[in-house]
Amino acid sequence: MPGDARASPRARPCSTSAAGPAHAAVDLAEIVGPAGRVVAVDRSRRFLDALDHTLKQRGIGNVERHEQDLDEPHLPDVQADGAWARWIFAFVTRPRDLLERVAGALKPGGVLVLHEYCDYRTWRLAPRSLEHEEFVRLVMESWRDAGGEPDIALALPSWLRELGFEIRGLRPIVDVVPPSSFVWQWPRAFIDVGRRRLVELQRLSADRARELWQSFLDRESRPETLMVTPAVLEIIAVRAR
Repeated sequence: MPGDARASPRARPCSTSAAGPAHAAVDLAEIVGPAGRVVAVDRSRRFLDALDHTLKQRGIGNVERHEQDLDEPHLPDVQADGAWARWIFAFVTRPRDLLERVAGALKPGGVLVLHEYCDYRTWRLAPRSLEHEEFVRLVMESWRDAGGEPDIALALPSWLRELGFEIRGLRPIVDVVPPSSFVWQWPRAFIDVGRRRLVELQRLSADRARELWQSFLDRESRPETLMVTPAVLEIIAVRAR
């Protein structure tokens, strides 16, 4: 799970992190400083290799890497000051079990920051695009059929309380951006990759995937188009026991 030790007053903070494409773990390593430690976990060898490359380039030596599926029953043996997760719990098949393992990896008083989707269907275009909404619906169906839950943030606050956390903050995050915005680029890339993935999963024909992509490109070419991003819920919680 990604980690964040910024809220920890300890001299040698330790945070847990999902490696992902390296950005979060590197940021955390710089936050905790050379006296601290980051434990990064990811099931993708490709992402871990990218992390190793970035760490070498930046001369960062305080990140411990683990290749592991977060649906497995054990996390690395660590008692962390903080943890941070974004778009992790939506994809595992036993999210409450993972949350319990995260709780066990945090010290009492440790801070957990989560960014997970609470309403993925808010991902829309304005003016409205039925083609884009078809794509979003198929993505959500594919995640659920694989055992995930796009709107997992709706369940997390109650689970956290059951596991002895005190919730300190809840904040929705939604952007509304034009094609000229940098924020537009990540969803754009996801649509391009996602439509190909849906073809592989036989949820879209290749012809329909091309039609959906062309519809998106047409909208993107119009400066008046707006994108509403999928709604994310930021949760800040402290392990009280």
